[in-house]
Parts: sequence; C-alpha cells; structure tokens
Amino acid sequence: MADDGSRVLFLRSASGDDPVNALWLFDPANREESLVVDPEELLAGTDPGDLPAAELARRERVRESGSGIVAYDALADLSRVCFALDGRVFLAEVILPGTSPGDAEPPPIHVVELPSTGDAFDPRLSPDGAAVAYVSGSSLRVTGTGGDRRLIGGSTPTVSWGSAEYIAAEEMGRTRGHWWSPDGSRLLVARVDTAGVSEWWISSPVDPTEAPRAIRYPAAGSVNAAVGLAVVDLDGTTTDVDWQVDGRFEYLADVAWPADGPPTVVAQTRDQKTLVFLEVDPDTGATIERTCLVDDLWVDLVSGAPRLVDGAIVTVESRAGTNRLVVDGAAVSPDGLQVRSVVGIDGEGAVVVRASTDPLDVDVVRVALDGTTEVLAGGGGVRSAAVGGGVVVVSTAGMDGPPATIVLPGGHLIASHVEEPMVRPEPTFHVVGERDLRAAVLVPDGHDGSPLPVLLDPYGGPHAQRVQRARGQFLTSQWFADQGFAVVVTDGRGTPGRGPEWERTVHGDLAAPVLDDQVDALQALATVDDRLDLGRVAVRGWSFGGYLAAL
Repeated sequence: MADDGSRVLFLRSASGDDPVNALWLFDPANREESLVVDPEELLAGTDPGDLPAAELARRERVRESGSGIVAYDALADLSRVCFALDGRVFLAEVILPGTSPGDAEPPPIHVVELPSTGDAFDPRLSPDGAAVAYVSGSSLRVTGTGGDRRLIGGSTPTVSWGSAEYIAAEEMGRTRGHWWSPDGSRLLVARVDTAGVSEWWISSPVDPTEAPRAIRYPAAGSVNAAVGLAVVDLDGTTTDVDWQVDGRFEYLADVAWPADGPPTVVAQTRDQKTLVFLEVDPDTGATIERTCLVDDLWVDLVSGAPRLVDGAIVTVESRAGTNRLVVDGAAVSPDGLQVRSVVGIDGEGAVVVRASTDPLDVDVVRVALDGTTEVLAGGGGVRSAAVGGGVVVVSTAGMDGPPATIVLPGGHLIASHVEEPMVRPEPTFHVVGERDLRAAVLVPDGHDGSPLPVLLDPYGGPHAQRVQRARGQFLTSQWFADQGFAVVVTDGRGTPGRGPEWERTVHGDLAAPVLDDQVDALQALATVDDRLDLGRVAVRGWSFGGYLAAL
C-alpha cells in the first residue's frame, strides 16, 4: 500500500495452475488494474538460474510454493519497486498517468536490472530510491546505477551480515536482517555468528545418494546464534548497537527505522518472560528503554507491536483475559476483543488491527487512540489487511467460496484466478465439553448417515488454529473424509483466539492438556453425532499435530 493510499501493489499469477507470480498495480482513483512486471517476459531468452540457498530457506519458512516474483520492496509511495528474480536484482519505476511533468506522457513502467552477484537475496530499496541493499552469501551488498559493491561481511565462515537467524525467521516472525535509514545514508544490519551452535547433518529424503548437508540448529536448551546489530554507513564504518543491554536480552525480535522517528528495537530475554521496546541513537549505538512488558509465564510476540504512533507507544498486552491494544499504558480496545496483530496506521492516526470476538473468525477493526472502535470488515471468515492513508485492502477467507481481496472504500474486488478445489468442505461446527472446545466434523460428500471410522486431524497447539470459518482450513480434512472417514478437527488448550489465559494453560506441559482435549472433544461429539464410531479411531497430523498424533 502507498502511504497515501494512491496505489496498491500485489502479486498474482496468470491462472490457478500457473505458479509464476507477476507484479500488478491497482489504482483506487480509477479502479483499474495494470501489469507492472511479467517475470517471464523479463527473463525471456535467458536460462533460469538456481535460487540462492538463503532464498530457498526463506520460502520454506513462509510456506511459499509460487515462483516468479514472490516478494518485493518499495518506496513509501510505491513509485519504485525492487525485487529479486533468479538471484538477480531488478528495479521498476511505476508512474501513474498524469503524475509526470511535460507534454509527452512517458511509459508508465520502466524496469532495469541492477548489477549484482547473481545470488541476490532479500533486496531492500533505500528510501530515496537511489540504491538497493541485498544479501549475497554471508555479505551485505549495495547496488545501483553506479555499480555493485560489498558493504560488509564475508570474512568469517560462521558469521553472516544482513539476514535473520533461523530462530528469528522460524519462530519470531522476523524474516529480515537489514533496514535503511530514512535518508538512505546508512543501514541497521544484523550480524549472526553460529560458531557456538550445534551442527547437525541432514540427508535427503528423496535422494539417498545425495551427500548429507550440515546445518547449524540450536536445540532446546543449547547455545543460540550470537546476534549483534550495528549501524553501517555506506563507507563501511560500523557502530555497534547496545540492544542486549549489558547481556540481559538474547532475542532480537524486531527492528524498525521509521521515516518520522529514531530506530527502534524489540528485544526479549531467553526465558521469554521480559520484552523491552528500545529507542536507538544511531550515532552512538546507545539505547533508551521506552517500555518493558513482563509476564510470569511468557510475553507474546505480536506482529506490528510495540510501535510508536505520533510519539505514543502502542503495544498489545494481556489485560484481564483479553489481548488488548494499549496506548501509553492505557488499554483502548474493548474487553473481549482479542487483538491478534497490528496491521498499521490509517490516514487519521487510528490503529488498524486484526481481532476476534469469536475464535472462529478474524475481523479487521479500526481502533482510534481514544478507544473508539469500528469494524471495517467482519462476519464469518478469517481476514488479513494492509492499510495506507484512507485505503484498506482486506483479504477474506470464508466458507462460501475462494478467498477474496477487496479495496475499501469503494469495494473493488481484485480479480482472482484461483482454482476451484476438487473437494467441497462442509464441516459442522460444535462447542463441546466442559472447556467449550471448538471442533468441526466432516463426513464424505453425500454420506448416508451410517457409522464411520473416525480420523482425528488436529494441529492442536500453540500459534495455529484449525477450527475457523475458512474453507481452506478443511480441504485436506475433506479429502480424507471422502475416503470414508468422519474427520474430527479440534482446537484445544494452547491454540490462539481465546485469550492469553487459554494459551497459557499448556505452560510446562505440551502433552497432557492437548491430548486430553482431543479425547474429551471426541467423546463429547459422539454424544451428539451418531455417525462417529468410537470403536474405530485413528489420528494424523503435521508439525505440532504430528507430535500430538505420536503421543
């Protein structure tokens, strides 16, 4: 989203069976969509290269299955965009009709390839649009029309600059490791040293003849990667940032360098019970604590918060059983509205959040700093959003059809080429047991009502829900149901959406409570649905659900 709401960029492929994403532009003023960059046209006549290892790892962590342009970075007004394609760096200039001087109308889009090493990862455009910083191997480089050069890194085998370490990318939601200053004269850069991290050897499950590869992975309780942060000038001069505050904090959870303020850091202790929001002096590296959150069990990392809004500190905190939006220590969102993440700030300075009053749904809600709330998009379904100026783009996944993306105000529906699934999930939703467990039951399409063997299909643990009013949550479950099962999906203790106390009931025991909830839900469902044959029960799962299935 442009910061003034004047334009919207998005990725879309040509059809539902085409994985190659192109970059598109939507102009809210005239409600028109236009193609910005077609990667196949851009690379026509060239051999596609292998993706850099760092990019392959990033795609695995964000579950990215597409190709072509899968990520991009842009100026605040979206007039320039940079992206990596097959390890090469490109810069696109996007000019809306009527916005350029002169009598002759220039081409609306101009794309150039910038010099690079050919294995570029995570390109980031400087705020003045003059340069692009990107990661190559263990180094951070800067490129532009004047050439490509190494800025820092590359001299120590276990040290990398400019990338997020594994734990940050996989568990904390921080997938990047370098941030431009507002004037484009320097960057904040993460330094990661894995020398002390345990080394593991991984064999290929699809090719047993392939030599095992070594990875550095910090098992629970072992040594983490040593993460530093430095201000790096374009001449390579570095100033270390004291974000660990004399060694108190181990996890670099988030970094920002806003256009209208100093750089900020979110840091967390290793026991996860303390989270601090720091303001950084980029000239000295000194930090000032702006706020500190403490919890006896753990402090949640919430996307988009803490942050500064017109000088006020905006956080999401546990208050009397509700994850509430808090401004300078005062809760402003209502009790019972579970804030899931902070989307951004609208043109009037209000905070746009994703939030729930029912765990089956996620709404997009506008919360003014005085506590006034407005549901921008709500009802059945799971929603995400982007905001810029007075424009909000809302993507909705519901039960009645494919995901839809709408631009507000105006209600323009972004064209979708998504394929229609071959299965049609029709779950029945239930609230069962003494803990009001949310569950869904799916049976074969056209089933006659006779007893069926039961397949439990949970995730069932922290950070992920399955029982939501979103069709995509049940596609795999419905496929299993169509093979002749009654499939049961239950969200037990520890799953999101029901408040901080519910999530913390699994503290210290990730086995007994979650397993008990699966059993309790199954037994309760069998009393209201006689299609469930409790004499024939199996369980499957992936990730945490796979662990749960093995208990």
